[in-house]
Amino acid sequence: QVQLVKSGGGSVQAGGSLRLSCAASGRTFSTMGWFRQTPGKEREFVAAIRWSDGSPYYADSVKGRFTISRDNAKNTVYLQVNNLKPEDTAVYYCAAAISFTWRYNYASVYDYWGQGTQVTVSS
Repeated sequence: QVQLVKSGGGSVQAGGSLRLSCAASGRTFSTMGWFRQTPGKEREFVAAIRWSDGSPYYADSVKGRFTISRDNAKNTVYLQVNNLKPEDTAVYYCAAAISFTWRYNYASVYDYWGQGTQVTVSS
């Protein structure tokens, strides 16, 4: 049974940092990603990583502030979020895809999703 178990999240002030993690079990994946969602909006791509070589991909809105990484031994993906802004407030989701695709920024290509975790940034 595939599971994506998340940890991290919480409330911080603007400029603060958090680290989100997502541990996958049950199988390995070619791509893992992070998305976020605010009420009334569609799920938004944040970052993805190609598992084979660790290549990272980012949404323009988070480049330079967020870092995605992986730990092969733990089958875990991390999202280090720095210099947080109030507009980063959202529920963050990790996702996993069996195959890699250059459409990694589309939620529809992911096969499994973790539970969301709230990140709240106050000004």
